[in-house]
Amino acid sequence: MADTERSALIVGVGAIAGLGAAYGRRFAKAGYRVTLAGRTLEKVEAAAEDIRQAGGQAQAIIGDASVEEDAIRFATEAEKWGPIDVAVHNAGTNRRDSFLDLEVANLEQLWREHTLGAFLTGREAARRMVPRGRGTIIFTGATGSLRGKALFAAFASAKAGVRALSQSLAREVGPKGVHVAHLIIDGGIDGARLLAAMPNLREERGQDGLLDPDAIAETAFQVHGQHRSAWTQEVDLRPWAEAF
Repeated sequence: MADTERSALIVGVGAIAGLGAAYGRRFAKAGYRVTLAGRTLEKVEAAAEDIRQAGGQAQAIIGDASVEEDAIRFATEAEKWGPIDVAVHNAGTNRRDSFLDLEVANLEQLWREHTLGAFLTGREAARRMVPRGRGTIIFTGATGSLRGKALFAAFASAKAGVRALSQSLAREVGPKGVHVAHLIIDGGIDGARLLAAMPNLREERGQDGLLDPDAIAETAFQVHGQHRSAWTQEVDLRPWAEAF
């Protein structure tokens, strides 16, 4: 089947300069029909139009990945463009809270955005891929996937949940032909969200001191193309200058 008859579902798309949009650009460049899903119409549509202007095929869908009805709708709409060959879950925010002051609602919010959203994206993608015996499901992880840090209990616990979920899913559907991978992004991403909060960070870190979203997306694309005799379940990415 030609790539133009397959589709890619990217869940968690914001600004054009963000990682979600970069995932979309990379798969569109390879000929995939790309469905971009996010919560803000202007941002998701701008990312889709950017792909279309470059000659790719992209559609924007608005909704919340942590809401079951929306997650089902994302996958259903993507399938109308062709069988989902790759699905990426990239949704979720971050926050800083003292453990002593962290409210239940805020802890639950990040769990819903990251862990519950990843579950729903993974489940809906797997339900469609397993009967076909092929496909790739990718989850965006973070440093918090591996260890907790002071003031980031909500984020770390949610991201650790995504990592465990990806491992469980991989062990279940891998033998059925579906590749599940978890990308640990161990460092700051040179994108709109981080630079809006820390506008001088790019200058402080120096050349290639932050992760390039397009470089991350390239790794995701290479993971998707791996031969099944040598699949990656987890890969960690960080800038060359990042301490770890």
